[in-house]
Amino acid sequence: MFTVTEAALEQIREAIRKSEAQGLALRIAAKSNQDGSIEYGMGFDEANEADTRVNHGEVEIVMDPPSSELLEDATMDFVELEPGQMRFIFLNPLDPHYVPPKKNKKKP
Repeated sequence: MFTVTEAALEQIREAIRKSEAQGLALRIAAKSNQDGSIEYGMGFDEANEADTRVNHGEVEIVMDPPSSELLEDATMDFVELEPGQMRFIFLNPLDPHYVPPKKNKKKP
């Protein structure tokens, strides 16, 4: 199941508030490259009948069937990659370049 973190949802809500995207869904697209890696894109759009829909309150995320298959077990997050550099990332076990996040070890 495709999941979205609370950090990503908050950023999407902020983008909706700042743009004219009220009433539109966030469309996420994914395609496989020749090397097996997955390329991602997103933007606000109207939903189509064939789309997979994921609702999070006022945020609706839609994907066409081929993208939905590539994103089945993925998680979308919004993280700081470098100090002051925030971006959306996709943690997708179907991508051959995927590396699971390291768990923080708790100190005793």
